[in-house]
Amino acid sequence: MEILPSDAEKIEVPGATVDFYKYTKDGITYYQFDTSRCGPPEPMVNAMSGLKLIDGPDKKLVMINHQKPMGLLDKIGKNYNIDEETLPDGRVKLVFSYKEGASEKANLNDSACEG
Repeated sequence: MEILPSDAEKIEVPGATVDFYKYTKDGITYYQFDTSRCGPPEPMVNAMSGLKLIDGPDKKLVMINHQKPMGLLDKIGKNYNIDEETLPDGRVKLVFSYKEGASEKANLNDSACEG
């Protein structure tokens, strides 16, 4: 399982169906959630809820999922900078960062999953 920093605190995120955690590292606020044990549409629903928190370059969203969420990436991939890492256990870790001039245009209310 992904180890959260010891200072991570559980937070309420409107619309989320899994636990979200918030922590700060190097001046950046991270919001993290794990949908690796969830089936569609939960990864999409939770990612859309979490992305609403990313309103500037000092905030990032960390998603842990069982696979690369292609439907999500097709929908909002151009609106955020996304770093991808495959974890030792095969799960995928995606880190979404604010993209100036593009993140504001993301339609985060459309959480239907077509993929």
